[in-house]
Amino acid sequence: MMLTAADRFASALDLAGVGTGALLLTSHEDVRWTCGFTGSNGWLVLRHGRATLLTDGRYIEQAAKETNSCVDVLECRTARSMVDTLVAIVPDGPVAVQESHLTVSTWRSISAVVGERLTCAGPGLSDLRRTKSSGEIDAIRRAARIADDALATCLRLLRPGTSERDFRDALEARMRELGADGPSYDTIVAGGPQNSALPHHRPTSRRFESGDTVVVDVGALVDGYHSDMTRTFFVGSPEADVVEWYRVLQSAQALAVALVAPGRAVKDIDAACRDVLSAAGLEKWFTHGLGHGVGLLIHENPFVNATSEAVLRPGDVVTIEPGLYRGGFAGMRIEDLILVTDDSHEILTSSPKDPKCPR
Repeated sequence: MMLTAADRFASALDLAGVGTGALLLTSHEDVRWTCGFTGSNGWLVLRHGRATLLTDGRYIEQAAKETNSCVDVLECRTARSMVDTLVAIVPDGPVAVQESHLTVSTWRSISAVVGERLTCAGPGLSDLRRTKSSGEIDAIRRAARIADDALATCLRLLRPGTSERDFRDALEARMRELGADGPSYDTIVAGGPQNSALPHHRPTSRRFESGDTVVVDVGALVDGYHSDMTRTFFVGSPEADVVEWYRVLQSAQALAVALVAPGRAVKDIDAACRDVLSAAGLEKWFTHGLGHGVGLLIHENPFVNATSEAVLRPGDVVTIEPGLYRGGFAGMRIEDLILVTDDSHEILTSSPKDPKCPR
């Protein structure tokens, strides 16, 4: 599926529910998706039949090149002049904004000149980038492959004496060597009974020891698009209870992955996964949601958890990542990145789930 700029403009206006008014996009990711501009400072003003990008003098040439003449480009050198220019190009009608992407001071500045015409975009706008095009899927697939290949190369370092930071640094360097622009996020390498039980542990100088459980959460960034994957490893021989926890977790994750399909309510997938853990008496150690969408942001719609009302549809790219965390005992997580297809799903991450480290 390939969308033209006009398609993307129309989609944004429709999801925002602005009618004949104007929509102001201030999210960098939404601006990029809608018109192609990748600069760090840009507002996109959409009205039916016209789009205008507001940016500053650093980005005029870049904006003109990246938007490929699909929008007007206006130079604005200060935040205040961006507000003034906004008013000048939308003299009549309501102006809808992305309230979650504006600071209080910017909201006040716009409100001071727009007055009662200022309104919030409809909640549907949060799904603007949800359905991925073929080009977006290709970028995410490349990012996933790079992370897989980098992990395979670095597995030899999962041995006593290697520090969490050393392993993190090797992974990230290898991803860049393979063509990534960088990591998708702060790579997680968490070893031992305390660190592995912290879902978002930051790597330290702690060195792996025999018997450790090691959680590795890694993704690559390619052309602005992210991948996301987690694998858990055993350094040496862990306790039998740790091995049993992993067996149950792997079964729960496999069931949840198998349920990913268009038309499936995400809360049902979350519930099915937790049922497996509950039957083994382990559900209380699973302390976060089951997954999330991935694209230009590492966490975006649809979110896969017990409270979400989302229903999966073709073009969604989501993670399935149950984990178990008990401080002083062990932590573990297994995560795959999955594309929802027209009638089923495709798993984009391919690293083996054998927790044994190579000798």
